[in-house]
Amino acid sequence: MFKVNENCIGCGACTAVCPEVFDLNADGLAENIIGDVPAELVDGAKEALEACPVGAIVEE
Repeated sequence: MFKVNENCIGCGACTAVCPEVFDLNADGLAENIIGDVPAELVDGAKEALEACPVGAIVEE
C-alpha cells in the first residue's frame, strides 16, 4: 500500500506520474485514491514515490 503523509506540498508530481493511484484532494494535497494498489500499477506508484520532491509518499 502507498500512502501520502503530512509532508505533502501539493505539487502534483505524483498525480502526473500515476493518476490511477494518486489525486489531489479538496485541500490541494495528494492522496491515495484506490487503497491496495493492483500489481499492474505498482511500478507507476513506485515511480510517483521517487518523483515526490519532499518524500511524502511511503510504501507500507
